[in-house]
Amino acid sequence: MPDPKSQNLLKKVREIQIVSRKVVNELLGGEYKSAFKGRGMEFDEVREYMPGDEVRTIDWNVTARTGKPFVKRFIEEREQALFFLVDMSASGSFGSTPKSKNEIAAELCGLLAFSAIKNNDKVGLIIFTDEIELFVPPDKGQLHVLHLIREILSFEPKRKGTCIACALDYLGKMVKKKCVTFLISDFQDADYDKQLKLAALHYDLVAITITDPRELELPNAGLVELTDAETGEQILVDTASSTARKKFNVAARARHLEIKDSLTRLNIDQIDVQTNQDYMRSLIRFFQTRDRRQTL
Repeated sequence: MPDPKSQNLLKKVREIQIVSRKVVNELLGGEYKSAFKGRGMEFDEVREYMPGDEVRTIDWNVTARTGKPFVKRFIEEREQALFFLVDMSASGSFGSTPKSKNEIAAELCGLLAFSAIKNNDKVGLIIFTDEIELFVPPDKGQLHVLHLIREILSFEPKRKGTCIACALDYLGKMVKKKCVTFLISDFQDADYDKQLKLAALHYDLVAITITDPRELELPNAGLVELTDAETGEQILVDTASSTARKKFNVAARARHLEIKDSLTRLNIDQIDVQTNQDYMRSLIRFFQTRDRRQTL
């Protein structure tokens, strides 16, 4: 008899596949290509000159040899690698909405990965906690993307903590060529600015911050015992107290803003995702903003 857990996993993978391919084909595929250019232009062929062709593309050697004007044709060298650095620390399993932060991370990776392979890019994966837990080398194809999604959805980390600096250091050791890198995390960590700055110099780095609404604002639910998923530390909070709620909310939002300000200061592109909101709007806004910036 089929394992219910396996059946549920396959169902989730299939759902992500169907939704991702539809969105990519109708919308994101072109947005992705515009936002992440290839490595440059490469020579394709020589053809006869046609009215409207730029004079500077004329191949004078072929023109002199044939007695007719010929031009060089170039195409974008598209193939590049995309890496996902996915934070799978204990805080990622938290979810006050129907989907946890880890499930949202898997969906985002699905959308971006299908966009990448549609544009002939390779996709790789690094899963980390406070150590590196999984490395999948970049590859192409739908089966490879489905494998990555399945890994993220089913992954059971050995450790609970977060070390963003460790993940970025590992990326630097394993990936020497420039690549597009999506760092997907709730950024519940500290002391990683140096590694972020270095990674941004070597890679096309984009930070995706995933936040659950309950991490920013407590409801009025009486006495609540809050547990830090990564450290196990527990505190008792009287959420019926408006003063206590306000103190928590102010501190949480200040921390969230601090993360955004830090990424902005380091000139790192960012996508802010909240589990109770439609992340497609954030993705599309990011792609469009990046495309406009590149054409200025």
